[in-house]
Amino acid sequence: MKAHETRTRSLVKAIIWRLVATTFTWIVMFFFTQDVWGSLGGTLAAGVLGTIGYYFNERVWNHIHWGRHAK
Repeated sequence: MKAHETRTRSLVKAIIWRLVATTFTWIVMFFFTQDVWGSLGGTLAAGVLGTIGYYFNERVWNHIHWGRHAK
């Protein structure tokens, strides 16, 4: 039996990861810029693009069977 993820699971994983990564990105950007709104704008733009990229990365990896074991 092949193990695979649903599109919904991939999307939820992408969103949760993006929330974590976005928080850390904002903290780092704010540390360097000391500008709340400027760092927030850059962080949100990177977050949206990163989420889209991560989702498609997960979908591609769903078709790669390397490292998986049948249950």
